[in-house]
Amino acid sequence: MSEGKEGGPGSLHPETLAAHGGVEPDPVLGAVVPPLQPATTYTRRAQDYQIRGKASYTRDHNPTSEPVEGLLATLEGGAEALVFASGLAAAMAIVQAMNPGERVVAQRSMYWGLRAGLEDFCPRWGLELELIDMTDLDRLEQALKSDRKTLVWMETPSNPLWEVGDIAAVAARCKAAGARLAVDNTVPTPVLTRPLALGADLVMHSATKYLNGHSDVCAGVAIAAETDDFWARVAVNRSKIGGILGPFETWLLLRGLRTLYLRVERASRSAMAIARHFEKHPAVSQVLYPGLPSHPGHAVAARQMEGGFGGMMSLRMAGGADAALSVAKRTHVFLRATSLGGVESLIEHRATIEGDNGVVPADLLRLSIGIEATDDLIADLEQAMDGL
Repeated sequence: MSEGKEGGPGSLHPETLAAHGGVEPDPVLGAVVPPLQPATTYTRRAQDYQIRGKASYTRDHNPTSEPVEGLLATLEGGAEALVFASGLAAAMAIVQAMNPGERVVAQRSMYWGLRAGLEDFCPRWGLELELIDMTDLDRLEQALKSDRKTLVWMETPSNPLWEVGDIAAVAARCKAAGARLAVDNTVPTPVLTRPLALGADLVMHSATKYLNGHSDVCAGVAIAAETDDFWARVAVNRSKIGGILGPFETWLLLRGLRTLYLRVERASRSAMAIARHFEKHPAVSQVLYPGLPSHPGHAVAARQMEGGFGGMMSLRMAGGADAALSVAKRTHVFLRATSLGGVESLIEHRATIEGDNGVVPADLLRLSIGIEATDDLIADLEQAMDGL
């Protein structure tokens, strides 16, 4: 992959590939950082009016995206990746690759923005939408008893209740029924879970979160196990509907990916320590974190998540909504903000954010654990709960 290393890229660990941005140093200048190409249009050759490389117009292709997409496809074990302007743009490009009259089976407990988007879009597109408990495999089998083409959408662990679906088991049932499986892998990232290796057909990320990791890029990515006709429609959707990621944001995303493994591993270790600390805390009625043996999905999570259980958790406060809002009000290290997966730790009262369309208990606080000192994060929550 670079000078002084034995073996080719295939012999290197994924964290090494990520640290190098998935590319060789510039062969002319020796630059260790891939270049940024901001051009929106590209000239053609005079003699035959053909394009000089892959790009003619940035909405169809930009050279800056090549190392990012190549690296993400490699990390997820996929055939090809496409970057998008947001996670929702990536998700909806997949859904819009379906035809009217077909079906979407999605889990009820999932990121509320996408669930709301599906509930709005599917009826207008002529798609049947069925929301189920994806941890109930018998219920899934019932939902798959249809002669219509079906896309199954799962997110695991699911945001913000952190339910754990069994990807391999869901994939096996989808395969038997001729359905296509897409997995939102935003929270585990390929550091901890690789859904394609477990049988999924497609993977989606809100790259705004862990993949970028610095709260300064809005981006999404979709990765395919194989480049079939369905994937070709996803690619057309990106170009024709215009959900392409800009070159500067793409370049920043690659910069963030270079520290992905360090950040996810650090956040996972801290999250586990925090979950254990507050599991028996008198102010907390329940800690929702797949790494705890008490979590109902722990056994499945331990089987399909390697190296940790992620940096996301939720606390349900014994004092109800008032206690949850009081804790959020009093934190200093945890920042009161939406989103997740950044280097800074965030605390969020999800019921306030989701409003009337949400299904989250009012006593729940969602925590995104960053890379700060674990003791500081525990102390901050302790002082915020003092007196409850």
